[in-house]
Amino acid sequence: MIARVRPQFRIDDGRHNVNNPDDDQPRFWRDDALPFLEARAVADGRKVCYAAHCHETFSIGAITAGASTYFNGDARARISRGTLVLINPQTVHACNPIDGQPWSYLMFYVDAHWLGALQHELGASSDGRFVPYAAIQSADPRLFGALTQLHACLTDPQGETLHKQSLAVEFFTQLQQTLAPAPRGATSEPLRQLRRAADYIAEHCTQALRLEDICQAAGLSPSYLIRAFKQHYGMTPHAYLLNRRIQRSQHWLRQGRELAEVALAAGFADQAHFQRTFKRQLAATPGQYRDRVARAARH
Repeated sequence: MIARVRPQFRIDDGRHNVNNPDDDQPRFWRDDALPFLEARAVADGRKVCYAAHCHETFSIGAITAGASTYFNGDARARISRGTLVLINPQTVHACNPIDGQPWSYLMFYVDAHWLGALQHELGASSDGRFVPYAAIQSADPRLFGALTQLHACLTDPQGETLHKQSLAVEFFTQLQQTLAPAPRGATSEPLRQLRRAADYIAEHCTQALRLEDICQAAGLSPSYLIRAFKQHYGMTPHAYLLNRRIQRSQHWLRQGRELAEVALAAGFADQAHFQRTFKRQLAATPGQYRDRVARAARH
């Protein structure tokens, strides 16, 4: 929540724990695959004091422990764990510790042009320009949980780009629909385009797909694809991708192929990720599945 003086900060490259309580240095997360979004984590807010400042981005933060003072424009408040703060571009604001008490937070900086385009897709902006939020804070537990989940996803060194992109669009869609929903209008679900998206994922499931690849193949915007795909298929595009990978892996495991070979061929980053995903979906490890199938074939 302070003006960014880059030489003092360390970039999180996925090799560090950004929530390490012994770390009194702010950490930034950035990824070229998501150029519209930047995140930071501060584990001990007592170590810094913030002057009044503003950003060119839309900013949203989650207080993850303790409490602090918060001013945004003319408003003053005391905020604590579970609170989200929302700060529109170029709005003067600051947060500071209370009498040296410990507090920590996560902060996200979002490109206003990207967010305005998303608002336009959701019917909340008529011309694609960013529409400022009236609320400056929220205690909605679902939004708080979703934002902390987004941070965990973004900073996961094993996380796939498609999952990170999808979860970012999901969260800011949820934020818009919770705090400033657009009037409901008559819509028709383009099922043919959704099927094209599903077919594209199935055909390329062993590759590292990006959200824009699927959108281009289906002819749909990111926010609409994620929203409509989940409504129609019961899972997000990323979950559908993982499900297809597991289906492919089952076929190869029935052929008796080695686990490491199957994990790589199916598109997983490593065997551990493959094991976790397989067990979560089928309630058995890949090795158990392969061995049971082999025993059944012999009898």
